Amino acid sequence: MRVQSEPTTNEPPEILARGPWPLERVQAHWRTEHFEASPEHVQAADAAIKDLQERGSPSHDGVAARLVDYRQDTDGLAIELQPLRWALRLVAGDASNSVAALCVTRAADGRWLAGRRALWVSSWAGRWALGAGGAVDFGENPAETLVRELDEEWQVSPERVRGEALILLPHRLVMFVGQAWLGEGDDAAVTPDDEHDAFAWWPRNIDEWPPEAGEALPRMARWLSA
Repeated sequence: MRVQSEPTTNEPPEILARGPWPLERVQAHWRTEHFEASPEHVQAADAAIKDLQERGSPSHDGVAARLVDYRQDTDGLAIELQPLRWALRLVAGDASNSVAALCVTRAADGRWLAGRRALWVSSWAGRWALGAGGAVDFGENPAETLVRELDEEWQVSPERVRGEALILLPHRLVMFVGQAWLGEGDDAAVTPDDEHDAFAWWPRNIDEWPPEAGEALPRMARWLSA
C-alpha cells in the first residue's frame, strides 16, 4: 500500500451536506471506542510518519477524528465522530474517513488569504492553499477547529465565521469547510507560522488571481461565493 498525502484521482469530491451554518448550529458527538485500522493501513501509516521525519517534519502523530455519521436538518448539522490515529489520513487512496477542517479566510474588503505550504508539511507541500486547515483534534467540534487553526497558522481571530460544507474527497478524507472574515484592518496583523514559507492577499475578483492559484483553488472560491 502506497503512502501519499494527496489524492491521485480526478474524481470530483462528494458534497455530503451544504450550509451555511452558524457555528453554534454545528454539533459534534464523539464515540468512546477507537477506530481499529487494518494491519495494512497501520503499516502504511507508520511509513508515512517515517517519510515526514525524513523531510524534517515534527511528525506529530496522535489522535484525531473519523466521521461515523452525520445529519443535516433545519436545526443545523450534527456530526458523529470517533477517535482514530492521525497518521491514517496519510494512507494513499483511503484516509479512513479522517476529518480535517479548512477555514477559507477573507479580508474585510473581500480579498482572499493564500499561503504557500512549506516543503516538510504532510499535505499540499510546496503548494498554495487558501486560509488555514488541519486535523480535528480528539474531543473537538470541527467548528472549533476552524477558529483554532486560523489562530495557530496566522495568529489572528475572525470577526465572523460560518460553516459552509461537509465534503468527502475521493481518497476518503472528510473536509469540514468554513469561511471566515477578518475585521477592518486585521489583514495587516496576519503572521504566518512555520508551515508556510510565503503568503499573499489575492484579489477579491477571482479572475485576477495569479497563476500559482492553479485550477482547484479558484474553483473552490467561486463555489463558496455562489
